[in-house]
Amino acid sequence: MGLGAAAAKKKAQRRFKLRGFTLKVEALDEVLKFLSHFPEAEDEALDLLIDDIDKEPLKSSILDRNTIQRVMNMLLESYSAMEPSASVDSTRTSLKFIDVFFVPRFRYDSIKRVFYEHTGKLPIHGEAGDKAALYRDRFQLLLQRISRDKYFSRPAFGTVMSDSESFEITPIQSLIGYAGRRWIMGVISQLEEGHFFLEDLTAAITSGFFVENTIIVAEGELLSNGTFQVNTCGFPPLEDRDTSLSVIMGFDFFGGGILSTEETLRLSGLEKKAVNDMFVILSDIWVDNEETMEKLALVLDGYNNVEVVPSLFVLMGNFCSRPCNLAFNSFSILRSQFGKLGEMIATRPRLKEQSRFLFIPGPDDPGPSKVLPRCALPKNLTEELQNHIPNAIFTSNPCRIKFYTQEIVLFRQDLLYRMRRSSLIPHSTDETSDPFEHLVATITHQSHLCPLPLTVQPIIWNYDHCLRLYPTPHTIVLGDKSEQKAFKYTGITCFNPGSFSNDSTFAAYRPCTQEVELSALES
Repeated sequence: MGLGAAAAKKKAQRRFKLRGFTLKVEALDEVLKFLSHFPEAEDEALDLLIDDIDKEPLKSSILDRNTIQRVMNMLLESYSAMEPSASVDSTRTSLKFIDVFFVPRFRYDSIKRVFYEHTGKLPIHGEAGDKAALYRDRFQLLLQRISRDKYFSRPAFGTVMSDSESFEITPIQSLIGYAGRRWIMGVISQLEEGHFFLEDLTAAITSGFFVENTIIVAEGELLSNGTFQVNTCGFPPLEDRDTSLSVIMGFDFFGGGILSTEETLRLSGLEKKAVNDMFVILSDIWVDNEETMEKLALVLDGYNNVEVVPSLFVLMGNFCSRPCNLAFNSFSILRSQFGKLGEMIATRPRLKEQSRFLFIPGPDDPGPSKVLPRCALPKNLTEELQNHIPNAIFTSNPCRIKFYTQEIVLFRQDLLYRMRRSSLIPHSTDETSDPFEHLVATITHQSHLCPLPLTVQPIIWNYDHCLRLYPTPHTIVLGDKSEQKAFKYTGITCFNPGSFSNDSTFAAYRPCTQEVELSALES
């Protein structure tokens, strides 16, 4: 949504003034006219315009209409010239698939208040210190985020604020000797059997709510017996995506590469025009189940006959009706079933030639272990399918997709049931009683896809960053065997396509508008 005219004027004048320029009235009108070409990327367009004006041989810092028009016309001509070449074979060029094992790792330095990138290889088998670093990095990430929140940040010097207005976070160690209401932030930990504590980087206090390992903010006071009596608690507040990006400028947290301002602007324009692109997402594709394969054939036939075929099919596990554990001994049969799936797709030439197929393993699929993140399906199982569909993509779970400038995270895990089972207290029904909406709120506020205890869901210590949701992506797809759902939370599109094998449900996603169509085959 574009800025209002008054807000746009104010922002333009402020940006130009910061760079040492003053706009005449007619020049300001030209700037607003230029921004109207890019309603979804006004900030990037404004920065690009100022950068190019700064390169001009100007006689004065006071800008008139002619100066703005000259630079504006050059930019629009350049933009138009680049557009046709970028639209050739848009399905191939617009999509970038990211295996999370190749996502760079960043840590926050609380002293210098900056992020720095880890260099060198990350071992799969970590040492004891790596487990402690996992919790420390999660806590530091949310602590630096909440430190910028207008309610929890430290009041400026000389600012007079009442206790009801100031929610500055107090380190747990600093509670000793202080009376009255305080706000603290910590991780729920079970340091003793059956007893839960709230820890930060300094100390611990007793507590008893939410899911173990989640980070919460609590308001209360320290009693004389050393117990912190909690009056109110909740998750750390979310931060706007643009604010997070401004803090980490120059770092590639998502793993899709860093784009220049000009490239971001160009891709934003192409993204808005990609009205025909659609992703079809299915979860639980049991290739060893005849009924499931017949239903999948119906779906493929339906999309093969439409005027514009989907640009991407996402097939999530589990790909077998039985868990592929140590007792499973039918791998040769599973390999041939994958080959039949490849044949099924190959017999629909429009889909084979014009669509991409992405395969994401499920929690019970073949692999080295049950820990997260999971690597792609073994090549010896998918080789026959790849022979039929050469452009098939096999990637990790979770997986990331970049569609032009849009960031999409896909995760296949039966998370809802496990989160509800691990919850220390029943979830609140004040705002909503929908468990899926509570799940979305939990993972987004925690900036983590799986904030479960490591005893419930093991995670590779050195690759915990692969499950982060920071900065918040545009879309999160949670493949879960529970009922299909779609929910828009603080601008983030979240949905569960449901279980195709069990319920015949799937989802169609249009990235241009971030709209979700929950679908199902008629029984």
